[in-house]
Amino acid sequence: MRKTILEYLYRDASNYKAFGAVMLQGAMTPAEQKTLQDCLEDFQYFVAEQVGIPVLYEELFKYSNGPTEDDHAYHEFLLLRPASAKESQELQVWGSTDHLLSVFKNAKGHWNLSLSPNSDPCWW
Repeated sequence: MRKTILEYLYRDASNYKAFGAVMLQGAMTPAEQKTLQDCLEDFQYFVAEQVGIPVLYEELFKYSNGPTEDDHAYHEFLLLRPASAKESQELQVWGSTDHLLSVFKNAKGHWNLSLSPNSDPCWW
């Protein structure tokens, strides 16, 4: 069965970045990919904790010794692409493309920033 890579990133307010990827079982049609992107805040942002995708902001904490005023709740969707043969052997499957689409559809229009420890309602 085909496997897909979801590439995403966390970018703090100072533009420091941490990149990530999860491998998915299956593939998405162009229409399904559009549906997923339509679920994102401003067609780009999501709360990783809400959809169960591993958070990336902690990778920046090793440089700052923990959260800073630049941290926030959103991760950024980059792209979906076919997994390479090497990735298919090295990465564990996070879930299926159907599951990913389902959890993003459930979050559409009501991304819950409070699920992230970096959420500060005054900042947003």
